[in-house]
Amino acid sequence: MSHDAYQVLHPVRATSCVVFASPHSGSSYPWAMLRSTVLDDHAIRSSEDAFVDRLFDCAPEFGASFIKAGAPRAFVDLNRSPDELDPALIEGVRRQSHNPRVASGLGVIPRVVSNGRAIYRGKITMAEAQSRLDGYWHPYHGMLQGLLDAAHLRHGQTVLVDCHSMPHEAVQSSVFNGIKRPNIVLGDRFGAAAGGEVVDRIEEAFASEGFVVARNAPFAGAYVTQAYGRPSRGQHAVQVEIDRALYMDESRIMPNADFEAVRLALRNVVAQVSQIGMERMPLAAE
Repeated sequence: MSHDAYQVLHPVRATSCVVFASPHSGSSYPWAMLRSTVLDDHAIRSSEDAFVDRLFDCAPEFGASFIKAGAPRAFVDLNRSPDELDPALIEGVRRQSHNPRVASGLGVIPRVVSNGRAIYRGKITMAEAQSRLDGYWHPYHGMLQGLLDAAHLRHGQTVLVDCHSMPHEAVQSSVFNGIKRPNIVLGDRFGAAAGGEVVDRIEEAFASEGFVVARNAPFAGAYVTQAYGRPSRGQHAVQVEIDRALYMDESRIMPNADFEAVRLALRNVVAQVSQIGMERMPLAAE
């Protein structure tokens, strides 16, 4: 199923309660944006979770749905609340209480890409901002909620695995008190977004493939985990951050020589994670 705002890959049989999502891997830049940005075609891509959709698109083979964003993060950030509007970018927005994400230019309509580089020369209209929310943000989240509701209805619980990538320097610059630097960071908002048993299973799946896993540092999860993580209702949300240096050349935004090996290892992770909840379900005739 495809829409400008998203693409959904459905399994032949929905045997898993897990939904995989990639909200930041979109790379289709609207022509009007490319015409108005001060960045070149390469620099504007620096905020993308490039190729993350290719790393997880095997999910339907294991009975799980997979949704990926159509729009790029620099155009509209699907991991932000729709009211995180930046008064320094959007005409007519009033300053609200201090929001560090918005203040740094990373609201729902970003003002900057990585390293704080401005996307536009001046401001954009409120009508343009609303058009992006109506055309991309709301359809994506409407579909995501629908996938989670359907999985919950079938299985009695659901797990959202929100897939992201992190710059290698984000891991290098963090302090891990002498332990090995992680190449996977799981964010569950310190237990608020997912049950411990679910996060343990996801961590075990990555560790079994040789990945070094940390939790909630330096990334604990943003809007998606906060909005969808309702463990008391059987709806769990876990953010996964993968060190980009594992599988891509960050400066050139190209897969590196290890891409297929990492993709194969992640295929095994996806296979294990997709099994969450199955051991509780009696086999039923279909």
